[in-house]
Amino acid sequence: MVFASPFFLLLFFPIVLVVYFLIDPKYRNFWLFVSSLIFYSWGGVQYTILMFFSIIVNYLLAKLIDIDDCKHPKRLVVISIILNLGILGFFKYFNFLINGITHVIRFLDSDFSINVPNIPLPIGISFFTFQIMSYVIDVYRKDVKSQKKFVNLGLYIMLFPQLIAGPIVRYIDIENEINERRISIDDIRIGIKRFITGLAKKVFLANFSAKFADAAFTSPYLNTPLAWLGIVSYSMQIFFDFSGYSDMAIGMGRIFGFHFLENFNYPYISKSIQEFWRRWHISLSTWFKDYLYIPLGGNRKGIKRTYINNIIVFFCTGLWHGAALNFIVWGLYHGAFLIVERMGLNKLLSKMPKIFGHIYTILVFMIGWVFFRANTVIEAIEYIKKMFVFDMKHMEYFYLNLDSFTIFMVILGVVLSTPIVPLIKSRIKGCYHGIILNNLGIILVDINYLLLFIVSIVFVVGSKFNPFIYFRF
Repeated sequence: MVFASPFFLLLFFPIVLVVYFLIDPKYRNFWLFVSSLIFYSWGGVQYTILMFFSIIVNYLLAKLIDIDDCKHPKRLVVISIILNLGILGFFKYFNFLINGITHVIRFLDSDFSINVPNIPLPIGISFFTFQIMSYVIDVYRKDVKSQKKFVNLGLYIMLFPQLIAGPIVRYIDIENEINERRISIDDIRIGIKRFITGLAKKVFLANFSAKFADAAFTSPYLNTPLAWLGIVSYSMQIFFDFSGYSDMAIGMGRIFGFHFLENFNYPYISKSIQEFWRRWHISLSTWFKDYLYIPLGGNRKGIKRTYINNIIVFFCTGLWHGAALNFIVWGLYHGAFLIVERMGLNKLLSKMPKIFGHIYTILVFMIGWVFFRANTVIEAIEYIKKMFVFDMKHMEYFYLNLDSFTIFMVILGVVLSTPIVPLIKSRIKGCYHGIILNNLGIILVDINYLLLFIVSIVFVVGSKFNPFIYFRF
């Protein structure tokens, strides 16, 4: 079930909300749990059975680990990790592994053939697997107590706002709110506004940017102008697609009384790739730092080991995003630049005007997005060649793909990918005071959000293009 769909916006979510606020608070967790089951089952009942199995096993293992006189807690947490990574590996990487082995064998024996079964990928498996793992590991570390109520743990794993595309929520961050939470009018108001903001990002900025991106990456007549227009558009698409989903998830969570941590902090204004990864997909970066990088030794075991740990983390980051060579290359590409920055590039950039750091970072992540978007590494390399080897052939195809409204939305996306709106708001608040103006301003802002929601609904109903990029991860 997609957030930016008429069924979700006009039927499912309103029903969940109305029942949630009408029933006794002690039944609210159960209601959200049932609603999340329905939400996830929409993509296939068999996936829900798989998730249920995983929740039950990890629920029991965490309870055993948390027993005071548990004799082998480390073995139990290892069993949990192997189980969770085994499920993730089978459904997400089995076909990739078998196809890779098949290609190697065919290179040695051209007559070799094998029928590889197509294993469907459960939606959001990477997200909920990481959440389950973080919970069991935190129980093992004594950072949290095991959850006694199965429904409450199930709710943490299956809570539908962030179930299928994040952000990755750690149990320790919402433990108290799962057990007991209070909902205020301010929370509801802020949550609604945040949800509408995310919906508008998705419907307008992401979807319209996708037009140029798809035209470029599927074009048989790619030239330099179209290549640059395509990758700028894709940079806007993936940012507003994913940050828009995160906004909707955070907003819905706020309405229900949950305070999820931020997942994006204007990554495109970064002055280095290190800073980029402190601002982009923060929940994933934090997860890998806490559960992989630091356990590997982090930067505590010498510079060479730090570089090795860095490469391991970004290899896993690329692999987490997809079972394909281009995702692995994308991850290693970012890891390589992080190492180069540690080796001295950051010091050099710090001595130069900030604009050089911005230009460097923008070029690096946009070239990286080519590997992320292309179907293969070869296609990505050919695309990058078109970006930097001047080619003005087939300009008629370039002009054919242009339209003024889409250009406007891409330019608007570039502007809104910077913190210009918060800056304007702070300036206005700093210049004007007074009860009358404040009350009038609140009313006008609420009216604008209502109009934005209505217009977004109109576009959702009238559009057939509404995929979320990160659903496949």
